[in-house]
Amino acid sequence: MTASTVTTSSAADRYVSFNGIDFEGNMQIVLQHLFRYIDDPATGNAFWDRFKERLAKASDDSVRVQDKLLLLHSHVYYMVELFEEHEDEQALWDLKKLEEECF
Repeated sequence: MTASTVTTSSAADRYVSFNGIDFEGNMQIVLQHLFRYIDDPATGNAFWDRFKERLAKASDDSVRVQDKLLLLHSHVYYMVELFEEHEDEQALWDLKKLEEECF
């Protein structure tokens, strides 16, 4: 593809540009869904406790070892399983949006 064949668009298109994609907003929506389950002692577990520790480190600029987007990306299948287990269609839809736009 040459520079002359690239077109610009106001629509978000991760294959052309990341412009117009709200990474932080998409991540926050998915995290809100996720925390409903993993913060609940009845549905949380040691795996998700470790995830929360890693997320805290990823969110702390002074000790950052990885970013939140990468952490979420590496846990997609676990989140899908959790949301499916709870039949949470909205969480699944928001996660799919995050995957399609940001991963």
